Amino acid sequence: MSDENKSPEEQPEAQTAEPEGANDAGAAPEENAADPVEALMAENADLKDRALRTMAEMENLRRRTEKEVKDARQYAVSSFARDMLTVSDNLRRALEALPEDDRKNADAGIAALIDGVEMIERDLLKQLEKNGVSKLDPEGSKFDPNFHQAMFEVPNTEVPNNTVVQVVQAGYVIGERVLRPAMVGVSKGGPKEAPKPDAPADAGQTVDKSA
Repeated sequence: MSDENKSPEEQPEAQTAEPEGANDAGAAPEENAADPVEALMAENADLKDRALRTMAEMENLRRRTEKEVKDARQYAVSSFARDMLTVSDNLRRALEALPEDDRKNADAGIAALIDGVEMIERDLLKQLEKNGVSKLDPEGSKFDPNFHQAMFEVPNTEVPNNTVVQVVQAGYVIGERVLRPAMVGVSKGGPKEAPKPDAPADAGQTVDKSA
């Protein structure tokens, strides 16, 4: 007997049964769909992170701008101040060129002239100091290559080695920058100075010499 003549009860089950997983396939898209709440939370976290980064960048920019403005105000007169130091040096040389005996025995006119030159020198240094320029007074201190320029060595066993024993030309700083190093003579032959235990190894390396 052929398959066409068989009754429905005798037909194979494979022809009437539905494939397994047919219903599951229809439900899969709903289960895999992204949760809108989680998506919004992720987007919010990303926007918050961007906002924090932007605020940090703006704060860094503000600090850099403030520092640049402060440096511009403080060091704008560096070139002019350095030129004025030449005037101060010439005034000092003029005073030192006059022997001490001649100054003591000078008549009223010469004495008044000397006092006037000294007053001009003091006023000039005062104006420089008013604009952030300070004079270095290194005599008796340890030689520091960041602030001093050694011109010669002086044999001296009474003071520690590399001590400034003579200042040939005064040095100046403006703010934290060296405007002009002091030209000095340093001692030689004395005992070596013991290093200070609390002094960092790189002391003095942060001095700004770009003035």
